[in-house]
Amino acid sequence: MDSSLRRGTLEMIAAMLISGTIGWFVLVSGQPVLEVVFWRCVFGAGTLLVICAALGLLRPGVIGRTGLLLAVASGVAIVGNWVLLFASYSRASIAIGTAVYNVQPFLLVGLAALFLGEKITAAKLTWLSVAFLGMLAIVSAHGAGQGSGDGYLAGIALALGAALLYAIAALIIKRLNGTPPHLIALIQVATGVLLLAPWAKLGGLPGAPTALASLLTLGVVHTGVMYVLLYSAIQRLPTALTGALSFIYPIAAILVDWVAFGHRLAPLQWLGVGLILLAAAGMQQGWWFRSARVTVKG
Repeated sequence: MDSSLRRGTLEMIAAMLISGTIGWFVLVSGQPVLEVVFWRCVFGAGTLLVICAALGLLRPGVIGRTGLLLAVASGVAIVGNWVLLFASYSRASIAIGTAVYNVQPFLLVGLAALFLGEKITAAKLTWLSVAFLGMLAIVSAHGAGQGSGDGYLAGIALALGAALLYAIAALIIKRLNGTPPHLIALIQVATGVLLLAPWAKLGGLPGAPTALASLLTLGVVHTGVMYVLLYSAIQRLPTALTGALSFIYPIAAILVDWVAFGHRLAPLQWLGVGLILLAAAGMQQGWWFRSARVTVKG
């Protein structure tokens, strides 16, 4: 493994491990979801502003008017995605919310077919069916494990909504080829600050040290640092390896939920989680049955 590939692999692993702890910091902060997302955007914007300035991305001409509008639109979707996903944690647990959130590749396939005319192949349809079976298993387990009743189902619905918004953001970002990703991220979180400011407590941050530290970490580490690691890794790694390493995120989130909060999944929930992650991996890696070619020597 050459040094660039090794560095990219380590950066991707670090980014996914950081992502896997997001739910823990959200719940430990003890703040309302809108407050958490607002301060994540504030601290994230400050961090990314410094990074973009250091990279020379704040000069005129780096992004045009159309690109700016698209980046703002993706920011609306990303911020909405954070609000829904974070809200799902307290209802369905970090593990279940994160697992359900991983149906996003299938929602992106559906949106691409609907709006871009991309063909849905038999392989994609098969993996979509596997993910749907996983969803059915998780939903049918609403009376088991740590989740119960309407709150559990609401958590699943929120995670699905978050996945849909992420897929919409990804579809928009596809049109921003050539735009520095760090600048897109800065515009997204700046959009979040403007969107959520009317609902946030502008009088000041929470006084509790734990809450303050959690919000700072979500903004600086889980937004600024994580974006730098992730985008650097994506530039260095082949797509297949990037996709494979991305599954560290849900696995880490499930382990954090277990260790930090003692949430143990019921067998049917484990089955659902496994099917969703298997389906997502299968589609990202292009797994499919291929007929073997037989050569007859005469």
